[in-house]
Amino acid sequence: QVQLLESGGGLVQTGGSLRVSCAASGGTFSIYTMGWFRQAPGKDREFVAAISWSGHTYYATSVKGRFTISGDRANNTVYLQMNSLKPEDTAVYYCAAGRDTAYTGTNFYGLDYVGKGTLVTVAS
Repeated sequence: QVQLLESGGGLVQTGGSLRVSCAASGGTFSIYTMGWFRQAPGKDREFVAAISWSGHTYYATSVKGRFTISGDRANNTVYLQMNSLKPEDTAVYYCAAGRDTAYTGTNFYGLDYVGKGTLVTVAS
């Protein structure tokens, strides 16, 4: 059974940086796409970033140029480095994984396995 465990969330000041991590187990992650979603209070969940098994990366427009997703396939771990953080980045960040995925340019489908999330709070 696929399990995803996020870590690294916390409180950071506007303009600061934070890295969240996701450790995956229970699957053949070398052929999975892995990514991150986030959900802010009172808002819908939104796609943040993803990385394919071949290393291709995808980013939401709102984080492009500030966030970087990377993967350590040997250790089944994916990271999200977040720089130049803004208060609007405050959300619970969820790690996700899937095999058959599709990206429409705005939404990412097929990341069916989702972790429990880690809270990132950006203070103004």
